[in-house]
Amino acid sequence: MLARRVRVLAAVAKRKRVSGAQLKMAITLTEIAAGEIKRVMEAQKLEPGVVIRMGIVGGGCSGLQYSLGFDRNYDPKSDARYEQHGVALVTRKKFAPHLDGTVIDFQDSPMGRGFTIDNPNYARSGGCPGCGGH
Repeated sequence: MLARRVRVLAAVAKRKRVSGAQLKMAITLTEIAAGEIKRVMEAQKLEPGVVIRMGIVGGGCSGLQYSLGFDRNYDPKSDARYEQHGVALVTRKKFAPHLDGTVIDFQDSPMGRGFTIDNPNYARSGGCPGCGGH
């Protein structure tokens, strides 16, 4: 799985209130992130039709954590699909409002290598004093 091949640097987040603005429910995959996904897909010799599935795992006082992995299954009834730079990314429709405006990027620096997930709907700190958030 992609999660085993590269580190997923996910924002562990505390929920922020979203104004009453209408959500367009879009996830942006940068060209750099798409290139890395294609590279890993090619290295793993994955067949056409494989998509990247983004999920939300966890929650509670620590906020959200995200998962990314390859998936051969896509159900248009329960999944939202986004295609950018030749890569198909899917997530459960029930997660889409929580992921609206999220940007997935890939960083390769002396500090580390991996995907970053920036979700503007959530802050980047723990949700309780014991976790460091306020």
